[in-house]
Amino acid sequence: MEVRLLDIKRQYETIRADVEEAVQSVFDSCGFILGLTVRDFETEMADYCGVTGAVGVASGTDALLLSCRACGIEHGEEVITTPYTFFATGGAIWNAGGRPAFADIDPATFNIDPERIEDAITDKTRAIMPVHLFGQMADMDPILEIAEKRGLKVIEDAAQAIGAEYKGKRAGALGDLGCFSFFPSKNLGAAGDGGMVVAADDELLDKVRVLRAHGSRQNYVHDVVGWNSRLDALQAAVLSVKLRHLAGWSDGRRAHAAIYDAAFVEMDEVSPPPVLEGCTPIYNQYVIRATDRDGLKNFLAESGIGCAIYYPLSLHEQACFTDLGYRAGDFPESERAAGESLSLPVYSELREEEQQFVLAKVKEFYAR
Repeated sequence: MEVRLLDIKRQYETIRADVEEAVQSVFDSCGFILGLTVRDFETEMADYCGVTGAVGVASGTDALLLSCRACGIEHGEEVITTPYTFFATGGAIWNAGGRPAFADIDPATFNIDPERIEDAITDKTRAIMPVHLFGQMADMDPILEIAEKRGLKVIEDAAQAIGAEYKGKRAGALGDLGCFSFFPSKNLGAAGDGGMVVAADDELLDKVRVLRAHGSRQNYVHDVVGWNSRLDALQAAVLSVKLRHLAGWSDGRRAHAAIYDAAFVEMDEVSPPPVLEGCTPIYNQYVIRATDRDGLKNFLAESGIGCAIYYPLSLHEQACFTDLGYRAGDFPESERAAGESLSLPVYSELREEEQQFVLAKVKEFYAR
């Protein structure tokens, strides 16, 4: 049996007709850049997240970068974030002119540890960028408390967490700005790149809206130097169709995660991902900690099971960030997670027999 880590084709077949109709409507209108299709999807996303507005941009990376600029991050100013995340988190801060400053993670949740944030604050700190990694919410109340006390902006990297909830509020709706990615492998994935910034602050959103269009509010008049970073209407059409199915897909992922949890709680070699009290995850990935992680990964791959390591090298260990002055050993929990974590198939279209095959092979590996 072959079990893919993610099967986008299987999902697409369930919505093919609706997607093709939506895409054809864009071609019929020839409204490819912004326009009504994008505005409608922005409204749908704002409503879904429980905020007042949303701005579609070209990618999740651009969502983070433009949010940093909208929050006034200037050259050399620091944004505190986690070293255990996808590169775009730190890369966007850097490319916005800022300087990533890291705080270690909570070993239970893989997310930034609020107790470590205070130690990372300096007189150059201007914002905090928590990441809701793998669809699990960061502990936002203490982060927001620190930000309010210190006068810092909070930019949520919710690229992997659309629909996840923290004490009744959805990811992206807790900080000053929330950033999403629509990369095809995301729970709400486009047919290419795409991203969005959401917020309840109309002034900040207006800054993002101007920045995505070369810094212009009207044609050929430029208030600031911006970017060309617009969400394509074709992508917005696809995403609008898929958004209607997102709740059901998230329920499917949670159901599969519960099956894994029940099986792994009885195994000493595997630790399932815990969930913060009052939170609802969406399992963009289902990530375990595993004894002999590399051996397990190789065994599963040889058995035809898709699995992946997110992420094998923390940001402070990346060669391009050497100038930040960090060294191996500075963030031990992040480094330990990088050496122990493994992602297993959890997408909603995963079949029962496929998941049972995964579980059987994990147990077989540790029984040898």
